[in-house]
Amino acid sequence: MTLAKTREHVLKIANQRYATKKYDPNKHISDEDWQTILQVGRLSPSSFGYEPWRFILLKDEKLKEAIRPFSWGAINSLDGADKILLILARKDVTYDADYIQHLVAEVKHKPYSPDSPQSQHFKVFQERDLNIQTTEERFDWAARQAYIAMANMMTAATELGIDTCPIEGFNYPQMNQFLAEHQIMDPKHWQIAVMVSFGYRDQPIKPKVRQPLADIYEEI
Repeated sequence: MTLAKTREHVLKIANQRYATKKYDPNKHISDEDWQTILQVGRLSPSSFGYEPWRFILLKDEKLKEAIRPFSWGAINSLDGADKILLILARKDVTYDADYIQHLVAEVKHKPYSPDSPQSQHFKVFQERDLNIQTTEERFDWAARQAYIAMANMMTAATELGIDTCPIEGFNYPQMNQFLAEHQIMDPKHWQIAVMVSFGYRDQPIKPKVRQPLADIYEEI
């Protein structure tokens, strides 16, 4: 494929991606495609490589019905999407957190110390540069990164001919309480950042309407 054709393909995928409101419940994603999408999420970039996310596939039909009353934006997806993915974000990422020690020492296989240059750099980055001081601010920072993983998974899905819809239309306190009560997440460490559905649309694509590039881009 020539570079010109590659550019054309990239824009075609961007135009093909559509926030699907109606799915065909009779069509299902292959295991191979689903694992590819998950791997793309896993390989997404995160600040300092600290991966402050977790992906939960909601398969149980009783659980799906249970969240319906406080998940108005997910109703169409619950009625037809093949996959409903909950994306959690950590609320406890600090330079000296047990999670960071585990990630550095056991996943990245590097020596860990809260006094190391890397740890202290991260401490300054969070506390001074980003002015992150509270648990809620740490969650907000992690959630922004979870959205990067979601966007990458949505783009990968589109490449595979799979449709998606990002979902913020739900009551966040109720969802967090529900996930904690059902022992799906430990509220000491996690909160939900966003949901996203995957499947095959049962509706035509609407042409995208966006602001002109000149209105949103400038060079200085």
